[in-house]
Amino acid sequence: MHSPVRDVLLAGVVFLVPSVAVSQSVPDTPAAEEKGGEEIIVQSTRSGRRVQDEPVRVEVIDRDEIEEKILMRPGNIVMILSETGGLRVQITSPALGAANIRVQGMDGRYTQLLADGLPLYGGQASSLGLLQIPPTDLGQVEVIKGAASALYGPSALGGVINLVSRRPAGAPEAEALFNVTSRDGQDLTAYSSAPLAEGWGASITGGYHRQTRQDLDDDGWIDMPGYERWTVRPRVFWEGGDNASMFLTAGAMTEQRRGGMLPGRTTPDGSTFVQLQDTDRFDAGLVAQVPLDGVWTAHLRASGMTQDHRHVFGDVTENDRHDTVFAEASLSGRSGTTSWIGGAAYQRDGFRSRTFGAFDYAYVVPGLFAQLEQDLGPEVTMAASGRVDFHDEYGTQFSPRLSLLYRPGRWTIRASGGRGFYAPTPFVEEIEAAGLSRLEPLGDLKAESAKTASLDVGYKAGPIEANVTLFGSNTSDTTRLETVAVDRVRLINVDGTTRIRGTELLLRYRRNGFTVTGSYVYVDAKEPDPDAARRRTVPLTPKHTGGLVAMWEEHDKGRLGLEVYYTGPQSLEDNPYRTRSPGYFEVGMMGEISLGKARLFLNAENVFGKRQTQYDPLVRPSRGPDGRWTVDAWGPLEGFVLNGGIRLKFGG
Repeated sequence: MHSPVRDVLLAGVVFLVPSVAVSQSVPDTPAAEEKGGEEIIVQSTRSGRRVQDEPVRVEVIDRDEIEEKILMRPGNIVMILSETGGLRVQITSPALGAANIRVQGMDGRYTQLLADGLPLYGGQASSLGLLQIPPTDLGQVEVIKGAASALYGPSALGGVINLVSRRPAGAPEAEALFNVTSRDGQDLTAYSSAPLAEGWGASITGGYHRQTRQDLDDDGWIDMPGYERWTVRPRVFWEGGDNASMFLTAGAMTEQRRGGMLPGRTTPDGSTFVQLQDTDRFDAGLVAQVPLDGVWTAHLRASGMTQDHRHVFGDVTENDRHDTVFAEASLSGRSGTTSWIGGAAYQRDGFRSRTFGAFDYAYVVPGLFAQLEQDLGPEVTMAASGRVDFHDEYGTQFSPRLSLLYRPGRWTIRASGGRGFYAPTPFVEEIEAAGLSRLEPLGDLKAESAKTASLDVGYKAGPIEANVTLFGSNTSDTTRLETVAVDRVRLINVDGTTRIRGTELLLRYRRNGFTVTGSYVYVDAKEPDPDAARRRTVPLTPKHTGGLVAMWEEHDKGRLGLEVYYTGPQSLEDNPYRTRSPGYFEVGMMGEISLGKARLFLNAENVFGKRQTQYDPLVRPSRGPDGRWTVDAWGPLEGFVLNGGIRLKFGG
């Protein structure tokens, strides 16, 4: 394989590994969560408030939690997100292992994935995007659930996930991790950061990841796709006086992924069907702020991304390019108990297919936005935000959001509601899995829209923390594939409203390095039934999910953890083997021991080996109208996986 991206990545990793110095890490987020006297400052809401002072509920996964998940899956961020209440990582292409993030039951395409507030993975991140982002250099992850279009435009209809990078510490530091799995997978990642001149700092992270393809049930179909991936990302930071700052980032990634039938094996109709995807991605971004006087601050954010794909679906090869250009300028200020921000944004999302040019598009979306936060008293804060987007294809769209925070004593109560919209593209889950060859050219579609609301009640006293959230959403004009022939489908807007109602429960106990967390999520999701004048349960949306996690950790010694997760039955669509999946449990255990600058870790996932192919085949008896050879993934596909390795830390 020869790729210009790989040449860049090799050079970056060669630079990264030898010269590292190291240490025990100090708090490397802009500020860490309020435990042990530290704080978390939220970036996603643009207000610069502490997480506990935000009227909008923001769930923050801090560096300690990220480090736990890195030991479980160091190659991507799936494990970090899948074990967060209200988020569900749904496999969208069993052939390639691709997945997206569903927030409180809403479709994954409605979730905006950002890096330091920038759309570095595109306006609509591809379903392989989650699998191509290593967590090595993350300082924290911020999650906003519900329509966030008021701040981030049409791609944030269901919520926002913001990946915040680690900031360089006061001294050079570095770390390297090597991981192997019982399924013949390997990961090598490295991170290095150092202060430079006065106010300046820099970091670089890189990695190599590979997996051998696996056919676990010996039916000829690859259950775990094989891949080889290289990544590199340098960053530069500057902090001046009076709260002025600048942040620059660039990234490159190349991956070759293979799934489908094994060589020499055939599908039920006697044909060979290989599924491949080669990806090359480059991106760059800038975030800066400059105080203008004692009240006003100017902000600038800008980024660009280009991503080339080569897809192979059996005897069809598709070559295409996705690109995103983004720029935003704003002014913020605070006077007494009032703070505000307002500005203008521009985003262009483009797709160009060298194979099926009828699906090319270039959405140009300038917009204006504003947010006002008012402290109504020592215990009450209200926030109102709104955005007007001038979409060149779907017209002018207004997205408001209103939130209220009330904090009496040990209680925290938040109420929030908003509206947003989503600009349809050809890339619903089935098309990302099967390609464009069987899709009719898009007709006159409407923008999808949703109204979301939530009520959140939290309580914290000593070692005990509890939280209850009630949430709901109504989505209109959702897009869905409709079969028009035995081998043709088209994308349509569905009449009626998809209604989701649900509850999240969280209970946590912390004492002397020991933490026990219990969680439960109930989701009742109903959508119009295309074959009857009634409503049906949204497929692949379990009503009941829950988890119990116990973790012991002692600094400079190690950690031990036990996880038990339950996923309830799910309604299935277009599955010839069953209409409803069984519920299942997954059990995991992990341990890490510190030996000076080295840490040894061992992790067991899905200890009892639950696997969807233990119940039914993954391959359909015949190919679907949309081109897919597999049924939807409703359960684990990998079975039991054991991984372990060594992590080295230097400097600090």
